[in-house]
Amino acid sequence: MLLKIIGAIIVIWIAFSLIGFIFKAIGTLLIVAAVATVGVAAYGAIKGKSRRQIR
Repeated sequence: MLLKIIGAIIVIWIAFSLIGFIFKAIGTLLIVAAVATVGVAAYGAIKGKSRRQIR
């Protein structure tokens, strides 16, 4: 009985560790995606201004 309780605690601990890792990875990916989006928007704004010049 004691081994079943210890086994269940270990399984729950591993599950929470995996869930925490997944959320941390998703958070990191969201930050990278946000930075990339801002970079692409800034690049588009800079390139868009140079095309509107009077020739």
